[in-house]
Amino acid sequence: MSQTAGLSPLHGSGSEKTTASTHKKSIRLLLGLFFSSGVALLAYRRHSLSRSGVAGTIVAGTTTLGLGGWSWGLSLIFFFVTSTFFSHFRERDKALTAEDKFSKGSQRDWLQVMANGGVATALALAHGLTTSPATHTSLQAGYAGALATATADTWATELGVLSPQPPRLITTGKQTTPGTSGGVTLLGTSAAATGALSLGFFFWLIQRGHRVRIALPSVAFISGLCGSLFDSFLGATIQAMYYCPKCQKETERRVHNCGTRTQALRGLPWVNNEVVNLLATLFGAVVAMIFNIPSQRRHKRHHV
Repeated sequence: MSQTAGLSPLHGSGSEKTTASTHKKSIRLLLGLFFSSGVALLAYRRHSLSRSGVAGTIVAGTTTLGLGGWSWGLSLIFFFVTSTFFSHFRERDKALTAEDKFSKGSQRDWLQVMANGGVATALALAHGLTTSPATHTSLQAGYAGALATATADTWATELGVLSPQPPRLITTGKQTTPGTSGGVTLLGTSAAATGALSLGFFFWLIQRGHRVRIALPSVAFISGLCGSLFDSFLGATIQAMYYCPKCQKETERRVHNCGTRTQALRGLPWVNNEVVNLLATLFGAVVAMIFNIPSQRRHKRHHV
Protein backbone atom coordinates (compact mmCIF):
# COMPACT_ATOMS: atom_id res chain seq x y z
CA MET A 1 0.00 0.00 0.00
CA SER A 2 2.75 2.39 0.99
CA GLN A 3 4.82 1.41 -2.08
CA THR A 4 1.93 2.14 -4.39
CA ALA A 5 1.36 5.46 -2.73
CA GLY A 6 5.04 6.25 -3.10
CA LEU A 7 4.96 5.54 -6.86
CA SER A 8 1.83 7.53 -7.58
CA PRO A 9 3.42 11.00 -7.43
CA LEU A 10 6.13 9.88 -9.89
CA HIS A 11 3.54 8.53 -12.26
CA GLY A 12 1.51 11.68 -11.93
CA SER A 13 4.59 13.81 -12.55
CA GLY A 14 5.35 11.96 -15.81
CA SER A 15 1.75 12.27 -16.92
CA GLU A 16 1.74 15.99 -16.14
CA LYS A 17 4.95 16.48 -18.14
CA THR A 18 3.45 14.67 -21.12
CA THR A 19 0.27 16.74 -20.88
CA ALA A 20 2.29 19.97 -20.60
CA SER A 21 4.42 19.00 -23.60
CA THR A 22 1.34 18.20 -25.68
CA HIS A 23 -0.23 21.49 -24.62
CA LYS A 24 2.88 23.43 -25.68
CA LYS A 25 2.94 21.70 -29.06
CA SER A 26 -0.74 22.47 -29.58
CA ILE A 27 -0.16 26.15 -28.83
CA ARG A 28 2.86 26.24 -31.16
CA LEU A 29 0.84 24.54 -33.92
CA LEU A 30 -1.84 27.20 -33.63
CA LEU A 31 0.75 29.99 -33.59
CA GLY A 32 2.53 28.33 -36.49
CA LEU A 33 -0.72 28.30 -38.45
CA PHE A 34 -1.29 31.97 -37.62
CA PHE A 35 2.20 33.22 -38.48
CA SER A 36 2.70 31.06 -41.57
CA SER A 37 -0.71 32.13 -42.90
CA GLY A 38 0.22 35.78 -42.41
CA VAL A 39 3.60 35.40 -44.11
CA ALA A 40 2.12 33.35 -46.96
CA LEU A 41 -0.70 35.79 -47.67
CA LEU A 42 1.71 38.73 -47.60
CA ALA A 43 3.97 36.88 -50.06
CA TYR A 44 0.96 36.13 -52.25
CA ARG A 45 0.07 39.82 -52.39
CA ARG A 46 3.66 40.58 -53.43
CA HIS A 47 3.41 37.91 -56.16
CA SER A 48 6.10 35.75 -54.53
CA LEU A 49 3.73 32.79 -54.07
CA SER A 50 0.95 31.29 -56.15
CA ARG A 51 -2.24 30.05 -54.47
CA SER A 52 -0.86 26.54 -54.20
CA GLY A 53 2.38 28.02 -52.88
CA VAL A 54 0.39 29.69 -50.09
CA ALA A 55 -1.03 26.31 -49.07
CA GLY A 56 2.40 24.67 -49.17
CA THR A 57 3.94 27.45 -47.09
CA ILE A 58 1.20 27.20 -44.45
CA VAL A 59 1.67 23.43 -44.14
CA ALA A 60 5.46 23.72 -43.90
CA GLY A 61 5.37 26.66 -41.48
CA THR A 62 2.76 25.16 -39.18
CA THR A 63 4.54 21.79 -38.99
CA THR A 64 7.99 23.30 -38.50
CA LEU A 65 7.06 25.76 -35.76
CA GLY A 66 4.60 23.42 -34.07
CA LEU A 67 6.78 20.31 -33.91
CA GLY A 68 10.27 21.75 -34.22
CA GLY A 69 10.04 24.84 -32.04
CA TRP A 70 10.45 28.59 -32.27
CA SER A 71 14.05 28.52 -33.46
CA TRP A 72 13.09 26.11 -36.26
CA GLY A 73 10.12 28.21 -37.35
CA LEU A 74 12.03 31.49 -37.27
CA SER A 75 14.85 29.95 -39.30
CA LEU A 76 12.32 28.89 -41.92
CA ILE A 77 11.05 32.47 -42.03
CA PHE A 78 14.66 33.68 -42.38
CA PHE A 79 15.09 31.43 -45.42
CA PHE A 80 11.80 32.49 -46.94
CA VAL A 81 12.23 36.24 -46.40
CA THR A 82 15.84 36.37 -47.66
CA SER A 83 15.03 34.14 -50.64
CA THR A 84 12.07 36.32 -51.56
CA PHE A 85 14.20 39.45 -51.26
CA PHE A 86 16.91 38.10 -53.56
CA SER A 87 14.31 36.75 -56.00
CA HIS A 88 13.08 40.31 -56.52
CA PHE A 89 16.55 41.89 -56.35
CA ARG A 90 17.35 43.45 -59.74
CA GLU A 91 14.41 41.51 -61.11
CA ARG A 92 14.39 43.33 -64.44
CA ASP A 93 18.05 42.45 -65.06
CA LYS A 94 17.25 38.78 -64.50
CA ALA A 95 13.95 38.69 -66.37
CA LEU A 96 15.32 37.71 -69.79
CA THR A 97 17.44 34.89 -68.38
CA ALA A 98 14.51 33.62 -66.31
CA GLU A 99 12.21 33.59 -69.34
CA ASP A 100 14.80 31.79 -71.47
CA LYS A 101 16.21 29.29 -68.99
CA PHE A 102 14.06 28.66 -65.94
CA SER A 103 10.98 26.44 -66.02
CA LYS A 104 9.19 28.69 -63.52
CA GLY A 105 9.33 32.32 -62.48
CA SER A 106 9.81 33.96 -59.07
CA GLN A 107 6.21 33.18 -58.04
CA ARG A 108 6.67 29.85 -56.24
CA ASP A 109 4.01 27.13 -56.32
CA TRP A 110 3.54 24.30 -53.81
CA LEU A 111 5.97 22.02 -55.66
CA GLN A 112 8.75 24.58 -55.36
CA VAL A 113 7.91 25.19 -51.70
CA MET A 114 8.04 21.47 -50.91
CA ALA A 115 11.15 20.92 -53.06
CA ASN A 116 13.04 23.49 -50.99
CA GLY A 117 11.38 22.95 -47.61
CA GLY A 118 9.97 19.41 -47.76
CA VAL A 119 13.01 17.69 -46.21
CA ALA A 120 13.24 20.32 -43.47
CA THR A 121 9.52 19.95 -42.74
CA ALA A 122 9.84 16.14 -42.52
CA LEU A 123 12.73 16.51 -40.06
CA ALA A 124 10.65 18.90 -37.93
CA LEU A 125 7.83 16.34 -37.94
CA ALA A 126 10.23 13.58 -36.86
CA HIS A 127 11.61 15.88 -34.14
CA GLY A 128 8.13 16.34 -32.73
CA LEU A 129 7.41 12.61 -32.70
CA THR A 130 10.53 11.45 -30.84
CA THR A 131 11.69 12.01 -27.26
CA SER A 132 15.32 10.88 -27.60
CA PRO A 133 17.76 13.77 -26.89
CA ALA A 134 20.40 12.24 -29.19
CA THR A 135 17.87 11.92 -32.01
CA HIS A 136 16.71 15.49 -31.41
CA THR A 137 20.28 16.75 -31.80
CA SER A 138 20.81 14.76 -35.00
CA LEU A 139 17.51 15.91 -36.49
CA GLN A 140 18.31 19.51 -35.60
CA ALA A 141 21.62 19.27 -37.45
CA GLY A 142 19.85 17.69 -40.44
CA TYR A 143 17.29 20.48 -40.42
CA ALA A 144 20.04 23.10 -40.43
CA GLY A 145 21.76 21.30 -43.31
CA ALA A 146 18.60 21.02 -45.40
CA LEU A 147 17.61 24.64 -44.86
CA ALA A 148 21.18 25.87 -45.34
CA THR A 149 21.28 24.05 -48.68
CA ALA A 150 18.00 25.63 -49.78
CA THR A 151 19.27 29.05 -48.71
CA ALA A 152 22.66 28.58 -50.37
CA ASP A 153 21.13 27.37 -53.63
CA THR A 154 18.59 30.20 -53.78
CA TRP A 155 21.17 32.91 -53.04
CA ALA A 156 23.56 31.36 -55.58
CA THR A 157 20.89 31.24 -58.28
CA GLU A 158 19.51 34.71 -57.72
CA LEU A 159 22.88 36.46 -57.40
CA GLY A 160 25.06 34.22 -59.55
CA VAL A 161 23.02 35.03 -62.64
CA LEU A 162 24.13 38.66 -62.23
CA SER A 163 27.82 37.75 -62.39
CA PRO A 164 29.86 39.83 -64.87
CA GLN A 165 31.89 36.71 -65.60
CA PRO A 166 30.30 33.85 -67.59
CA PRO A 167 29.54 30.69 -65.59
CA ARG A 168 31.42 27.44 -66.06
CA LEU A 169 29.94 23.96 -65.93
CA ILE A 170 30.81 22.31 -62.63
CA THR A 171 31.58 19.03 -64.41
CA THR A 172 33.86 20.18 -67.24
CA GLY A 173 34.86 23.75 -66.47
CA LYS A 174 33.67 24.89 -69.90
CA GLN A 175 32.06 28.31 -70.23
CA THR A 176 28.29 28.36 -70.60
CA THR A 177 25.50 30.94 -70.66
CA PRO A 178 24.05 32.55 -67.50
CA GLY A 179 21.22 30.58 -65.92
CA THR A 180 22.33 27.22 -67.32
CA SER A 181 21.78 24.37 -64.85
CA GLY A 182 25.13 23.16 -63.57
CA GLY A 183 26.87 26.46 -64.25
CA VAL A 184 28.80 28.05 -61.38
CA THR A 185 30.42 31.44 -60.88
CA LEU A 186 32.63 32.93 -58.19
CA LEU A 187 29.83 35.34 -57.28
CA GLY A 188 27.25 32.56 -57.09
CA THR A 189 29.48 30.25 -55.04
CA SER A 190 30.34 33.10 -52.66
CA ALA A 191 26.63 33.85 -52.29
CA ALA A 192 25.96 30.16 -51.56
CA ALA A 193 28.63 30.07 -48.85
CA THR A 194 27.34 33.30 -47.30
CA GLY A 195 23.75 32.07 -47.36
CA ALA A 196 24.59 28.74 -45.71
CA LEU A 197 26.69 30.38 -42.99
CA SER A 198 24.06 33.07 -42.37
CA LEU A 199 21.32 30.46 -41.92
CA GLY A 200 23.44 28.41 -39.52
CA PHE A 201 24.49 31.45 -37.50
CA PHE A 202 20.90 32.71 -37.31
CA PHE A 203 19.64 29.28 -36.23
CA TRP A 204 22.28 29.14 -33.48
CA LEU A 205 21.82 32.77 -32.41
CA ILE A 206 18.07 32.51 -31.82
CA GLN A 207 18.78 29.57 -29.53
CA ARG A 208 20.56 32.15 -27.36
CA GLY A 209 23.95 31.09 -28.64
CA HIS A 210 23.87 27.85 -26.65
CA ARG A 211 27.39 26.47 -26.13
CA VAL A 212 26.23 22.91 -26.78
CA ARG A 213 25.10 23.93 -30.28
CA ILE A 214 28.09 26.13 -31.09
CA ALA A 215 29.00 23.83 -34.01
CA LEU A 216 25.72 24.61 -35.81
CA PRO A 217 27.04 27.55 -37.90
CA SER A 218 30.01 25.55 -39.19
CA VAL A 219 27.87 22.45 -39.78
CA ALA A 220 25.35 24.54 -41.73
CA PHE A 221 28.14 26.22 -43.70
CA ILE A 222 29.75 22.93 -44.77
CA SER A 223 26.52 21.05 -45.47
CA GLY A 224 24.81 24.00 -47.17
CA LEU A 225 27.73 24.65 -49.50
CA CYS A 226 28.10 20.93 -50.26
CA GLY A 227 24.37 20.68 -50.92
CA SER A 228 24.44 23.67 -53.25
CA LEU A 229 27.37 22.26 -55.23
CA PHE A 230 25.61 18.89 -55.37
CA ASP A 231 22.58 20.73 -56.78
CA SER A 232 24.80 22.16 -59.53
CA PHE A 233 26.28 18.72 -60.21
CA LEU A 234 22.82 17.20 -60.63
CA GLY A 235 21.85 20.11 -62.86
CA ALA A 236 24.82 19.42 -65.12
CA THR A 237 24.31 15.66 -65.27
CA ILE A 238 20.83 14.20 -64.74
CA GLN A 239 18.45 17.17 -64.78
CA ALA A 240 16.24 17.19 -67.87
CA MET A 241 17.31 19.94 -70.26
CA TYR A 242 15.79 20.92 -73.59
CA TYR A 243 16.78 22.79 -76.76
CA CYS A 244 14.74 25.35 -78.64
CA PRO A 245 15.43 24.85 -82.39
CA LYS A 246 13.99 28.25 -83.23
CA CYS A 247 15.99 30.34 -80.74
CA GLN A 248 18.87 27.86 -80.63
CA LYS A 249 18.98 28.05 -76.84
CA GLU A 250 19.17 25.54 -74.00
CA THR A 251 16.32 25.71 -71.49
CA GLU A 252 14.51 23.87 -68.68
CA ARG A 253 11.20 24.50 -70.45
CA ARG A 254 9.34 21.91 -72.50
CA VAL A 255 7.80 24.83 -74.39
CA HIS A 256 10.13 27.79 -74.81
CA ASN A 257 8.97 31.33 -74.08
CA CYS A 258 8.84 31.93 -77.83
CA GLY A 259 6.08 29.31 -78.06
CA THR A 260 8.19 26.62 -79.72
CA ARG A 261 8.07 23.06 -78.36
CA THR A 262 11.59 22.16 -77.31
CA GLN A 263 13.58 19.00 -77.97
CA ALA A 264 15.11 16.76 -75.29
CA LEU A 265 18.81 17.58 -74.98
CA ARG A 266 20.14 15.66 -71.97
CA GLY A 267 19.24 14.32 -68.56
CA LEU A 268 16.41 12.15 -67.26
CA PRO A 269 12.86 13.20 -68.25
CA TRP A 270 11.50 12.99 -64.69
CA VAL A 271 14.34 14.96 -63.07
CA ASN A 272 13.16 18.56 -63.18
CA ASN A 273 14.33 21.47 -61.05
CA GLU A 274 12.06 20.49 -58.15
CA VAL A 275 13.50 16.96 -58.02
CA VAL A 276 17.03 18.38 -58.08
CA ASN A 277 16.24 20.76 -55.21
CA LEU A 278 14.67 17.96 -53.16
CA LEU A 279 17.68 15.67 -53.66
CA ALA A 280 20.12 18.48 -52.86
CA THR A 281 18.39 19.42 -49.58
CA LEU A 282 18.29 15.74 -48.61
CA PHE A 283 22.02 15.50 -49.38
CA GLY A 284 22.68 18.62 -47.28
CA ALA A 285 20.73 17.14 -44.36
CA VAL A 286 22.72 13.88 -44.46
CA VAL A 287 26.05 15.75 -44.67
CA ALA A 288 25.05 17.87 -41.65
CA MET A 289 24.10 14.82 -39.60
CA ILE A 290 27.44 13.18 -40.40
CA PHE A 291 29.48 16.29 -39.56
CA ASN A 292 27.52 16.72 -36.33
CA ILE A 293 28.54 13.28 -34.98
CA PRO A 294 31.87 14.45 -33.45
CA SER A 295 30.03 17.30 -31.70
CA GLN A 296 27.51 14.82 -30.26
CA ARG A 297 30.29 12.59 -28.97
CA ARG A 298 32.06 15.51 -27.26
CA HIS A 299 28.78 16.52 -25.65
CA LYS A 300 28.22 12.97 -24.34
CA ARG A 301 31.75 12.77 -22.88
CA HIS A 302 31.22 16.12 -21.18
CA HIS A 303 28.11 14.82 -19.41
CA VAL A 304 29.48 11.41 -18.45
